Amino acid sequence: MEPPIRLTQYSHGGGCGCKIAPALLQQILKELPLLWSDPALLVGAETSDDAAVYQLNDEQALILTTDFFMPIVDNPVDFGRIAAANALSDVYAMGGTPILALAILGMPVNTLPLSVIREIMAGGIQVCQEAGIPLAGGHSIDSPEPIFGLVVAGLAHPQHIRRNATAQPGDDLILTKPLGIGVMTTALKKGQLSAAGYAEVLQVMTQLNRIGPQLARRAQVHALTDVTGFGLLGHLLEVCRGSGVSAELDLAAIPFLPEALSLAEAGIFPGAARRNWQSYEGVEANSLPEWQPLLLSDPQTSGGLLVAVDPTHTAELLQELQEAGYPYARRIGRCQAGEGIAIRLVGEIPR
Repeated sequence: MEPPIRLTQYSHGGGCGCKIAPALLQQILKELPLLWSDPALLVGAETSDDAAVYQLNDEQALILTTDFFMPIVDNPVDFGRIAAANALSDVYAMGGTPILALAILGMPVNTLPLSVIREIMAGGIQVCQEAGIPLAGGHSIDSPEPIFGLVVAGLAHPQHIRRNATAQPGDDLILTKPLGIGVMTTALKKGQLSAAGYAEVLQVMTQLNRIGPQLARRAQVHALTDVTGFGLLGHLLEVCRGSGVSAELDLAAIPFLPEALSLAEAGIFPGAARRNWQSYEGVEANSLPEWQPLLLSDPQTSGGLLVAVDPTHTAELLQELQEAGYPYARRIGRCQAGEGIAIRLVGEIPR
């Protein structure tokens, strides 16, 4: 009897931990002519937002994004589901509703059974059906490592687009999903994650961020982004720099997957967590144990939404998130006038 296929053994990285480190990406993109003078381009590459947005008319804006990566779990259906949910998240994070997707598929067809490739696609289709959209085509190549993801198109009213660069001083910061995904999937690859831990992290990664458009219709929600490969600190830094604000994070309030805490304290991290942390400037970490800022830099795959909201509406918004099925949603900090340190870490992560 042949041993079961372990998808994570076919690739050197997995999930959003495959992302190029922020500092290196800045060097690659430096001085490239990404910006284009077109008044209909509402959101481009200037603030590293989640998707591009192009205004079609007074009532509609087109949201376009693409996201793909190598296996983060061994089960092919689960891998397809996670990759699809992660790609859809970028449209939700802009306040949009997805309308269709195209597949991006790269597979080592001579070494990976076709039945496994079919199951990866089936997982992606399953999540697209959950989102109510067709997987309408795509592109495939013979690749030395497995790659799967989506191009996603969505729509929103131009007034309901929410950017990562429009937070305001005084805003509360809300996170809708727990952190620790990169730590737990690294433990999975090492054979150190419990069955209960796998079930929990899988549920988090496959939960759609479909609450995004509902949040964006609230005028009191000033900024939205999703927390993915650059970790909470990296994506919050993008919010701070784009918005001209600073932020204070209450470490005791941040939600974490329970098993991730003990794994992180034991030093189990993906390589991208350290690369991320070394790329960040402007974070005041004081004398925290090293594992704590690393956990805040942990790459999240299909992570939660980070919301900047008028504090008078925080309690109402948290209740709305709980009722919509986001039990880990928490207020984790606040925005302040932007000067000096971009992010201050207050307190410690409870053990």
